[in-house]
Amino acid sequence: MKKNFSFHVYAIVTIICWSLAFVLSRLVMRELTSESLGFLRYLVASIVLLGLTPFLKLRKVESKDLGLIILTGATGFFLYMIAFNKGVKEVNAATSSVIIATVPMITALFSRVIYKEKITIKQWFATGVSFIGVLIITILSKGFTISNGLNWLFIASLLLASYNLLQKKLVQKYSAIQSTMMSIFAGTVMLVIFLPRTINEVRGISFSSVILVLIMGIFSSAIAYVSWTKAFEVAENIASVSNYMYVTPLLTTVLGLVIAKEFPDGSTLIGGLIILVLNATEKGTTG
Repeated sequence: MKKNFSFHVYAIVTIICWSLAFVLSRLVMRELTSESLGFLRYLVASIVLLGLTPFLKLRKVESKDLGLIILTGATGFFLYMIAFNKGVKEVNAATSSVIIATVPMITALFSRVIYKEKITIKQWFATGVSFIGVLIITILSKGFTISNGLNWLFIASLLLASYNLLQKKLVQKYSAIQSTMMSIFAGTVMLVIFLPRTINEVRGISFSSVILVLIMGIFSSAIAYVSWTKAFEVAENIASVSNYMYVTPLLTTVLGLVIAKEFPDGSTLIGGLIILVLNATEKGTTG
């Protein structure tokens, strides 16, 4: 019982921090490009985590795990951050969060193939209805044409699902915080390629944007990912944790209204409602 309760807490902390990122990213990208924001966000996260290393008991990294660490850095931070920011820049926060909420569906399907995790009939049903919810958003908002922003968000969803699966393997040997730190460090090193562009852009950035970048780096990145990985470490299966992402659209919509005065369109409300109602009923069968 204690084990199940703990992963709920870790997952909730992450979802709150990530929901904030959808809104704040759109505000900051009025002054910065998606690449520069990605680099600054994880530079801050890396500095925060680096400051914790003297107080942690870290296991020596084995050379055979370097490839896996690089993969988690690429999927969860380097490539994902680029795709996520490009998508969020073109699509409002509420719609973006609904698209990213397909990650549990993708993760469950991937984990079924890779880890042979059992998917119940209700989970298969949840997957199908989630897809319908996203389809409603896509069709009602753009007809049968998928916008460039939605394309980036779909790519981001695939990358985050891949990261979830890779991290599940990494935490079998290393602690949640160490595996997250290694992945963030790897991703940040890759994002250094955007350093020249970032230097040029930050010269004219406002103080408020600096504060928002710090918030995203500390809370939406460092704290969120450590908490997310910890949830995977203590949970019995991947789906129990990743299903929490279905809550993100509701929280992001509320934050978008309060912080950025963004009102979700009809397609987002309909599609998001389907996913949220589905999640509420499916929650009783998992975790």
